[in-house]
Amino acid sequence: MNNTITETNFNFPGQKSVYKGKVRDVYALEDKRLVMIASDRLSAFDVVMPKGIPFKGQILNQIATKMMKDTEDLVPNWLEATPDPNVAIGKTCEPFQVEMVIRGYLSGHAAREYKAGKRELCGVTMPEGLKENDKFPSPIITPATKAAQGDHDEDISRENILKREIVSEEDYGILEDYTRKLFQRGTEIAAKRGLISVDTKYEFGKTEDGKIVLIDEIHTPDSSRYFYAEGYQERQEKGEPQKQLSKEFVRQWLIQNNFQGLEGQQVPEMSEDYIASVSERYIELYENITGEKFVKADVSNIQKRIEENVLQYLK
Repeated sequence: MNNTITETNFNFPGQKSVYKGKVRDVYALEDKRLVMIASDRLSAFDVVMPKGIPFKGQILNQIATKMMKDTEDLVPNWLEATPDPNVAIGKTCEPFQVEMVIRGYLSGHAAREYKAGKRELCGVTMPEGLKENDKFPSPIITPATKAAQGDHDEDISRENILKREIVSEEDYGILEDYTRKLFQRGTEIAAKRGLISVDTKYEFGKTEDGKIVLIDEIHTPDSSRYFYAEGYQERQEKGEPQKQLSKEFVRQWLIQNNFQGLEGQQVPEMSEDYIASVSERYIELYENITGEKFVKADVSNIQKRIEENVLQYLK
């Protein structure tokens, strides 16, 4: 279980700076490239859990890079290469300070708001008479502001994004168009795997020459929610919870153990057995989402493996 990567301290040639996110560490190089390392850290309720999950970084990185390749004909992205199972290298971009969240179904945060009696989310009206996990007549875009580390992302309407000049009207139009196209493609890919693409988030940035590109992860179980298509209708009719393919199972375990990231709450102890079960679940997610068998990378010395692969590529 010690064969996880939860901390990185690399010094690559031409390295300018390092940004450590909740799950990824991003190394900026002088040649306007970024080396993004997907760690095995697990985050839920905006809190990073004390222990890493074996193979989680590899899984997220490989799903995201595969999905970027499967959508690059629709939307340009930042990616150049994946020299290591945990690493993506690409162009430096100036990220937009909004996350483009798109929802095809009334689930998660939207369902909680709806249950509380709200019929508007981020300036978008949600129809009356829906129950949790029902399909929206058409997908809705409910953006969120990009929070500083440790803070919660906040819902925001298109109107407020433009009013506060977070994104220009012209650029925002492109972000919306790209979001709808990506979600449509993601929905089609999921359907081929017997899955329903429920909701997801996309992040975008601008390259030095002013081109808007897709950045970060896409269509992974950390950034998206999937249902199994088989039995979906039946479960809805019976009012039963849907069979999900996302990080939701971790959140539910934490809630059952009295943790929701609130002040004064302690992160529950994750046993070795529980960590192994989370790792297995992530492998199951990978195989379901990609339709491919998961091949475990050599984890005898992950730090050394990553360093050697990145240095080899940068030569």
